[in-house]
Amino acid sequence: MKITVLGAGSWGIALTKLLTINGHTLTVWSIDAEEIAMLKEYSQHKTKLPGVMLPGNVEYTTDLKASVDDADLIVMAVPSPFVRTTAKSVAPYIVDEQVIVNVAKGIEEDSLKRLSQVIKEEIPQAKIAVLSGPSHAEEVGKELPTTVVVGSDDKELAMFIQDVFMNNFFRVYISPDVIGIELGGAVKNVIALAAGIADGLGCGDNAKAALITRGIYELTSLGVAMGGKATTFSGLSGTGDLIVTCASVHSRNRRAGFLIGQGYTYQEAMDEVKMIVEGVYSAKAALKLASLYEVEMPIVEEVNKILFENVSAKDALRNLLGRDKKKESSTLSWDE
Repeated sequence: MKITVLGAGSWGIALTKLLTINGHTLTVWSIDAEEIAMLKEYSQHKTKLPGVMLPGNVEYTTDLKASVDDADLIVMAVPSPFVRTTAKSVAPYIVDEQVIVNVAKGIEEDSLKRLSQVIKEEIPQAKIAVLSGPSHAEEVGKELPTTVVVGSDDKELAMFIQDVFMNNFFRVYISPDVIGIELGGAVKNVIALAAGIADGLGCGDNAKAALITRGIYELTSLGVAMGGKATTFSGLSGTGDLIVTCASVHSRNRRAGFLIGQGYTYQEAMDEVKMIVEGVYSAKAALKLASLYEVEMPIVEEVNKILFENVSAKDALRNLLGRDKKKESSTLSWDE
């Protein structure tokens, strides 16, 4: 198949390699001419994914129209803050029912829309699906075992994308719960910031386990209130993605959080990481959604205070530990 990857970051490049291994013909688009020149010269992204070599038959371009002409599938791999602008720019060149699979994770801050909703709003003629799960680009690029989930309202479309991506090291499941998959992928980045902050404070493994567990509870509560299915949040795009993002050395959200825990501002932390830290952009949106759907999300709330209200990480930790006494689960009770 002819496949176009929009976005030449680490995830876009890793998926490009994966899809060439699967026998497809790949075109990679980037708005950055210097990035495209580097890829053409070295067949690798020397700054974002060094050492992951791409075959010589991959095409690289800054020409958006040419990149998507006659593409059987388009992979939207730009960072979440740029999904709308990219979708708006490419929309005139997308034909009816052309397939787009979004692999970015986030919530649009102003509209509070999921990214598939943003793409559909800008490109109503396209068929949209999402791909998510615990899948660091560094490991996929090295062909290490990875498992993800594809979400779509259309079962045949989900199965089509499953066939395109799946191979002997990249296992793909399918699901109809697009809402749950996207919310899990977005909110887990905020929780991963909290886990990194705890690491930066030197809190230890007990604290990280608590943040992961209560983080799952928070994102499940919000996701179910918004129409997602509880089962999804115990799956790959929920628990799976949260674990890897909170614990992995590859996680930019955890690393940024670690730096914040050591006293960096969020901007200083992002400058140090040198990549888009999705959790910073999703934090405000997650808190707004929590308020809108009347869901209690204390971890997300404290992360927002650290990022945007100059509350120290130590004070935020004290706020979490000092909350009123509660039952662990609102669904469990003693017989009266």
